[in-house]
Amino acid sequence: MEEQEKTEDNLKKILNVLIILAIIAIIICTSLVVRALSQFSKKESKLADGKTINIDSVKNEVEIPDDVTISLSVIGDIMCHNTQYNDAYENGIYDFSYVFDDIREELSNSDFAVGNLETTFAGSSRGYSSYPQFNTPESLAFAIKNSGIDLVSTANNHSLDTGYSGIESTINFLDQAGLMHTGTYNSPESQNQTIIADIKGLRVAFLSFTYGTNGIAIPKGKEYCINLIDDNFIIDRLNLAKQEKTDIICVFMHWGEEYELSPNSEQTRLANLLFDNGVNIILGSHPHVLQKMENSEKGFVIYSLGNFVSGQVKENTRDSIILNLTVTKKGTGEVIVNSAKYTPIYTYKSGASKKQYKVLDIRKAINNFEFENRYISDDTYNLLKKEYNKILSIVGPEF
Repeated sequence: MEEQEKTEDNLKKILNVLIILAIIAIIICTSLVVRALSQFSKKESKLADGKTINIDSVKNEVEIPDDVTISLSVIGDIMCHNTQYNDAYENGIYDFSYVFDDIREELSNSDFAVGNLETTFAGSSRGYSSYPQFNTPESLAFAIKNSGIDLVSTANNHSLDTGYSGIESTINFLDQAGLMHTGTYNSPESQNQTIIADIKGLRVAFLSFTYGTNGIAIPKGKEYCINLIDDNFIIDRLNLAKQEKTDIICVFMHWGEEYELSPNSEQTRLANLLFDNGVNIILGSHPHVLQKMENSEKGFVIYSLGNFVSGQVKENTRDSIILNLTVTKKGTGEVIVNSAKYTPIYTYKSGASKKQYKVLDIRKAINNFEFENRYISDDTYNLLKKEYNKILSIVGPEF
């Protein structure tokens, strides 16, 4: 009897061990099944038709692209008075190339360079002319291109100086020179086509608007020939640009008051309108003098770049800058102006009999003078130091 009880106890112990092992086995199996289902749910998802899709492969397909950064160089008004084209005339030709020798390398080093063309190229048969109605030797277009400029804005108060035919002729000469252009047009179709530059794979749209045409009437039936500043029209053009899947929108604005060193309330109102409708960069012109630049979460604006080159002699009209921007389109779609540096420049006129005009890099000219390479006079050296400090105070600090 005692022996039988011992046997039963041993059997109970064995049974308890087996039950415990079974429970452990069930727990392990359950854990493995849960893990397998979890992995499966991460890798696959059921579609409506019962098929499965690999989630990881979809992640790879919608992976956020890399950031892309481009550099832009910007210059102000390209003008040509009679003193300039008479200076460029020699042996039967107008050669403006020497004017840009000092700054050509800098303009050529950026990814893309732009400026404001404030004259017309109506051809020699019309007779070349100066202020108040400009018609410039067309060789200037080729000199501009060879200086490193890629695109010019053509909407300004002098666009119709030589009439509608002058607009057509200007466009033809710019095309021949290989210069992109925006702001004036020779057909409704061309006005409705957004000018887009491919810069390192980014689609950068350039638009241009002017406050007016110096009272010269726009020909009836040819209202398409120039972009005038009008809130609704601007918004319409910006919407067209967005439909082109642009990455960055840059707008030239011909606005403000001549010779004023500060923007007026209408300039700031229009800047806010542009920013609120998707513009990233605003480049101002018309005052013929420099005005400040600003950068914010909305975008970047310089209210006026002054004269890049001209025959004007009024105070501050020979001061300008080459504005150098670095702009990043982030993989998230956000556009950021990372930096705005600038090179102060000055339209210098020497006492030579020919080739007097030259756009000087002020820093370079001062440094050369101080290290005995004195191609400018003592008076010019002192003038450049004064103008240099004035430029910094007007435009504001680089960032």
